[in-house]
Amino acid sequence: MGGVYILMGVSGVGKTSVGKELAVTLGLPFFDADDFHPQRNKEKMAAGIPLNDTDRWPWLDTLAQHVKDWSDSGAVLACSALKEVYRERLCAVRPAGTNVTFVYLQATFDLIRARLSNRKDHFFNPTLLQSQFDTLEPPKNALQVDGHQSQQQIIDYILLELKSTSQLGLIGLGVMGKSLARNFAGKGIQLSLYNRRVSGKEEDVATRFITEYPVLSIAQGFEDLAAFVQSLERPRSIFLMVHAGAATDIVISALHPHLDVGDVLMDGGNAHYQDTERRIGELSKRGIHFMGVGVSGGEEGALYGPSIMPGGAFEIYDQVQPLLEIIAAKDAHGKPCCAHIGIGGAGHFVKMIHNGIEYAEMQLITEVYGLMRFYLGMELPAIANQFDTWNAGPLQSYLLEISAKILRKKDGDHSVIDLILDKAQQKGTGGWSTTAALTLGQPFDTIASAVMVRNLSAQKMTRIEAQIAYAFPTNTYDYTLGLEDIKQAYSAARMINHAIGIETIKAASITYGWNINLSELARVWTNGCIIRSQLMEAFIDWLKVDATSHILLHVDAVQLLSDTNDAFAKTISESALLKAAIPTLSAAFNYFNGFVTGDSATHLIQAQRDFFGAHTYERKDKEGNFHTQWE
Repeated sequence: MGGVYILMGVSGVGKTSVGKELAVTLGLPFFDADDFHPQRNKEKMAAGIPLNDTDRWPWLDTLAQHVKDWSDSGAVLACSALKEVYRERLCAVRPAGTNVTFVYLQATFDLIRARLSNRKDHFFNPTLLQSQFDTLEPPKNALQVDGHQSQQQIIDYILLELKSTSQLGLIGLGVMGKSLARNFAGKGIQLSLYNRRVSGKEEDVATRFITEYPVLSIAQGFEDLAAFVQSLERPRSIFLMVHAGAATDIVISALHPHLDVGDVLMDGGNAHYQDTERRIGELSKRGIHFMGVGVSGGEEGALYGPSIMPGGAFEIYDQVQPLLEIIAAKDAHGKPCCAHIGIGGAGHFVKMIHNGIEYAEMQLITEVYGLMRFYLGMELPAIANQFDTWNAGPLQSYLLEISAKILRKKDGDHSVIDLILDKAQQKGTGGWSTTAALTLGQPFDTIASAVMVRNLSAQKMTRIEAQIAYAFPTNTYDYTLGLEDIKQAYSAARMINHAIGIETIKAASITYGWNINLSELARVWTNGCIIRSQLMEAFIDWLKVDATSHILLHVDAVQLLSDTNDAFAKTISESALLKAAIPTLSAAFNYFNGFVTGDSATHLIQAQRDFFGAHTYERKDKEGNFHTQWE
């Protein structure tokens, strides 16, 4: 269980003993504020001299910093915190959205005096008790607990009260849903979890999941949707982690009768941005808010800190911002990798393009691996070492890092990579992004190519038949292609691929009026997500200075692509002679050649269109549209 729980009250009320037991129950570390007093304060209290505020401020400031440090992992703290200003001081530097819960143990003066008279070996002088009662300002916003009860009764009461209402509801406990739930709970967010019941297949999923992890000890599990909704504080915030498409619509329809005006639904799945736009419109008619929230990072990212891309009405984001930012990864400056992307379906659109960039980046690394292994004859450990060397420099990326780890993984005496069938699967976002780019009239060479590679890879049996039918002889081409050539080709291709994705987002933002801050989006993509890299760090400043010009016209991009051009061309040409399939490297190369060609041969296409369809054409020497009688 995360969050910081501060048990407060006068000395002798049971803060320490209750706090230790509560910490064990919640699976959190326990701390006693008395241990953080400077020696001077301890000596003063032992002498029967009350502390003044001058004594307390440094102590409270020290504790406040610890509260901040504990906010991610959670803690239980026993601290008197008798005045409201002391409690405010304890929370002064905590991150926004951190859940700090004060538990006020209250008891009579006579009971406490009797307890203190029996305590030994403690620096607190019982004669100071009256000064504590005189100082005490009972809190208005704290869980009030009767300190006269037994310790177990107090613990049971606290746990029951903590479960009374939840800050967030989460629907769908698949791999990502479970990881996000643990992440939310670990940050002190009180959760209600719902998973459908399917007899014989999915039964008691939420309650069984809660029992598996101490961090979820005060979460509530449901199979009844109405009870789940009623368990949430209002206005409700509900996070959906269900399959995109029809399954999402079914869940929303089932939720409809139980929701009130002002409630917020957040869809964290890989939904199509047009579906998100539609749902926003439909739900707004009932006063219910809907947000499309892109979440990237996979299972590990969801658990430890994903990159989060919320889209929807900006004023609604204010309501859920603390919930989302507290679980997000942190950038190089400690800022959450989460930011409002834009209105409407902007969040899901950029997540879709993120996945497209990811498709192509994975394919580029795969093609580079294939050249190294099957044409340069390198062994797997050597390729992994090469990837590690690249990853230590400007080519650093999460995908390059995990690729090196993959190539080293063994299953007994076998490399796991050699046991995996070469049929690359996909969930559709790459295809969606390609279609979206076509709709916007945007070139999408690398990403479209990577999608087609997966389509072809799925035709495994046909490829085997083709290999037998053509039976090409062993290639005897005397190549000069080397590792440095391949490295430079990869460096150029990944720059081009990222630029293609970002330019598509730019076009969508203009077309749909989303007003996406591209520099801020790049920052959100610097940690937590699958395409995080050193290159993405550079894009933050590039796009902050100039987000209107094409990213490949930035001076650093021009320098890189100029320096690598010859090696890039050599890699493409020699790979062709080697009959090596490098479709995405080739797509990047061909895109770039077209990009730097001021006068191309495509005027012939326009002439052909005018010939057979009288579509007209523009001229270089005159304004307007023209048609020629070609015959």
